[in-house]
Amino acid sequence: MSEIADIFVGFDQREAVAYHTFVQSIIDNSSMPVRFLPLSTKSLSDYTEVHNDGSNDFIYSRFLVPHMMNFKGWAIYADGDMVCLEDIKKLWDQRDNKFAVQVVKHNYKTKIKNKYFGNKNEDYPRKNWSSLILWNCEHPSHKILTPELIQNQTGAFLHRFSWIKDDEIGELAREWNWLALEYEEKRDINLIHYTIGTPCFKEYENSSLSSYWKKSFLKILEGHFNKNKMQ
Repeated sequence: MSEIADIFVGFDQREAVAYHTFVQSIIDNSSMPVRFLPLSTKSLSDYTEVHNDGSNDFIYSRFLVPHMMNFKGWAIYADGDMVCLEDIKKLWDQRDNKFAVQVVKHNYKTKIKNKYFGNKNEDYPRKNWSSLILWNCEHPSHKILTPELIQNQTGAFLHRFSWIKDDEIGELAREWNWLALEYEEKRDINLIHYTIGTPCFKEYENSSLSSYWKKSFLKILEGHFNKNKMQ
């Protein structure tokens, strides 16, 4: 059987359409079999979200991925407010066993102080590093990532990958996590992250790079028996 890429995607009911749009964009461009798992806190039987400092429902559950993979193999984690423009196999093929994780190592100061749902958009070290993660789930450093530890750890510890040595964090090209509204517009982007707000929200529906998101969203409606009624 062909190799399958396990892709965990952050799911928040308040922007459920963003999850489905992102999944559609991966399917449209993928040349390999993929398996999606929405990270919804309602379906995590051994994890209870106790943090109250998150801007979405998956801000901490992403660190459960190695545990959910039984600490075996590789997986991709991605926030749900993204759209993929390139073959996900090109990301999957970058797996390197010498790293515990591989991420885009953003180093920027935010241009925008508020984002979706009225949340503050503050600067902090390694901001947005954890929004797209190529997980080496069997790396020994991840053995500490139990549901109990994640429930009781701070956002700073988890999102900065504080349990991993710096040289165990591999670097991906910025094009695999391009921050709309924070980075300039350009054409050769692999994956767009609408970190300030997805175009599913009225205030962001015509924001930077929104046309790519809308294209994938419209694909969801293709063949829908109520499509004409919705227009």
